[in-house]
Amino acid sequence: MANSTVLGSRFLSTSSIDHSPRQVALERIRGNLKQRHLDAILVTQPENRRYLSGYTARDHAINESAGVLLIPCEGEPYLLTDSRFYLQAQDEATGFIVKLYARGLFTLLRLLLKRRGIKRLAFESHYFLHSTSLTLAKLADTLKIEMVPLTGFIEELRLEKNAAELARIEQAVLRNEEVFQEIYPTLRPGQTEKEVAWAIENAMRLKGAERPSFETIVASGPNAALPHAVPSDRPLAAGETIVIDMGLILDGYCSDMTRTVVLGTPDAKTVALFRLVRKAQLAGLNSLRAGISGMAVDKIARNVIELAGQGERFGHGLGHGVGLNVHEGPSLNYRNRKPLAAGMVVTVEPGVYIPGWGGVRLENMAVVEQDGCRVLNRDTTFLDL
Repeated sequence: MANSTVLGSRFLSTSSIDHSPRQVALERIRGNLKQRHLDAILVTQPENRRYLSGYTARDHAINESAGVLLIPCEGEPYLLTDSRFYLQAQDEATGFIVKLYARGLFTLLRLLLKRRGIKRLAFESHYFLHSTSLTLAKLADTLKIEMVPLTGFIEELRLEKNAAELARIEQAVLRNEEVFQEIYPTLRPGQTEKEVAWAIENAMRLKGAERPSFETIVASGPNAALPHAVPSDRPLAAGETIVIDMGLILDGYCSDMTRTVVLGTPDAKTVALFRLVRKAQLAGLNSLRAGISGMAVDKIARNVIELAGQGERFGHGLGHGVGLNVHEGPSLNYRNRKPLAAGMVVTVEPGVYIPGWGGVRLENMAVVEQDGCRVLNRDTTFLDL
């Protein structure tokens, strides 16, 4: 497989991006809260916290928060954090009142809820430890507050990306491709999967990425039959398929790309599978547009593989949304009957996996538009078969 042309390193400047959409999102949240007769919402999901406040600190573990947002229907919103992150929060969370809790979150929360007269408080039920919810329930009982669980409340706002978000996602995609095109020509038989994965993630950081958006997958030979294989000490060998699934985070936003490569000359079976998977990917991309359901796009691409007699070897969904999370809505699978909307960003990644032999997966990212889609990837490594 020949090397593809190395991409340039010109990216859109983020200095001129308008951050006003964040205020628009806050107003939409307030409006939705009022419609549901809720007084405020407690935001604990890290990506939702960043989306609404611009605060970039990360939770070190599921039981160790870098802060929470308290957004009332009226008045300025709050960001509550501890001394480790207080200065960072003050610098980044413009438009938020940053409050330091020296004696624990719930001590401060009790004070604010009482002071603001909160009677019905929403919380993100999908991102709450059971132990935390029990503590919150006790506090609510003391203050005579009704707790209202919400799921996907803010995630729904994140589905359709604004121009600022699309610019950041496109930068992340192009930077990811730069990394791939730097590493791809260096692949040699004898290198281990782990060595290639380490080289990819090191190059990501050297090129300014915050971190990988997920643990890099490098799977060769029979390991390539595992869609989410973990890189091992297995050496690469000529003639085998090597699935490389990689993504990085740049300025908060994720990229996700899969390429399947072969060292040396691929045999006829491999070439046929490459062409089949690419045909399915194009069918999916060509069907993407506002108004079509994720289920329908999945079915169109899947039919290509099924008609070739390989349907049982394509077990996962066709794709998923990408943004502040590498896996978010909308899904392109049999369960998603909802229509797609312009501004959504999705992956299209069909694959064929043959136990004991290997696999082929190709993944690009695209923006859904009113009458079609715009593919964000420029790398064409897979087109020479």
